[in-house]
Amino acid sequence: MATRDEAYEAALAGILARDQRYPRAAYGFVQEVLRYATKRRRAAADGHPGPVGHLSGQQLLEAMREHALDEYGPLARRVLAEWNIRRTEDFGTLVFNLIGAGLLMASEEDSPADFADGYDFHTAFTEPFRQEGEPPADLSPIA
Repeated sequence: MATRDEAYEAALAGILARDQRYPRAAYGFVQEVLRYATKRRRAAADGHPGPVGHLSGQQLLEAMREHALDEYGPLARRVLAEWNIRRTEDFGTLVFNLIGAGLLMASEEDSPADFADGYDFHTAFTEPFRQEGEPPADLSPIA
């Protein structure tokens, strides 16, 4: 019988074989974001144990934006682009690939369309740094 880690790795290997657009690191980022969002929701509930409830596509998108900014600062957009994540729909594809492999759960109402046009990447990952002056040169538009 496979361990939980072995089952996860096998399912992830299957995703990577079927959809080669995104590297393993992109899926790791989604898993980090889920932990990040869960931790934030628990903190908002005064740390009470128990389930934190379902996250909507919009909540996940905001958590992805916040976590990328926290982890990578002004380089967030560039790091995401290295993983072929250039728009919110890419986050949706990653999430639904994990759902399809049984690594995440979704409600009947959840859809990849929940991630469509969530925010403009240039604005979402550049604007927070404009308060300190002009953004660094490496935040120029990414092709």
